[in-house]
Amino acid sequence: MDIGNAALVVIDMQNGFVNHHSRHAVPAVSDLVAQWSAAGRPVIFTRYFNYPDSPYERFHQWHRLQKPPETDIVADLAEAAARAHAVVDKTGYTFFTPEGTELLRQSGWTDLVFCGIATESCVLKSAADAFEHGYAPWLVTDACASEAGPDVHDAGLLVARRLIGTGQLITAAHVVGQLTAHVGAPVLE
Repeated sequence: MDIGNAALVVIDMQNGFVNHHSRHAVPAVSDLVAQWSAAGRPVIFTRYFNYPDSPYERFHQWHRLQKPPETDIVADLAEAAARAHAVVDKTGYTFFTPEGTELLRQSGWTDLVFCGIATESCVLKSAADAFEHGYAPWLVTDACASEAGPDVHDAGLLVARRLIGTGQLITAAHVVGQLTAHVGAPVLE
């Protein structure tokens, strides 16, 4: 990982995606964001917004995440999102919206470190799109989750290994080790 040219992309840590299956990801993502920020590296948040007659409504009969409080970033991360390098709003799975793509074009980052919800959909799609756009995607396995449960999270990781490479799936401890090596001292204890 080229940590000096990397951004942390926090996918859809919104109230509407947090439940008993995914709640454990909130402190894991919060800790990762705090350590990444303390190292002076850029953090980007995404927010998903559903809308009337969206493909999610038409094909999945899924009507959620159309308004607050479901669309709000979880309270534990709201302050970090307010201080983030950027917040990219989207109406589909991927971070690679026109705004996200332009942000990356202007930034010069080569590596994108993904965490958040949901492993098998928005996190996976964003990481796979990063791969296809020539960025080095990194998926932090213990800082993401699925609101559909651990089996679906595991299925997302299985597909991610096939799409972006086994070596691209890492742990938060690995990321913190990279940050520590980059800044030359412990980031947070």
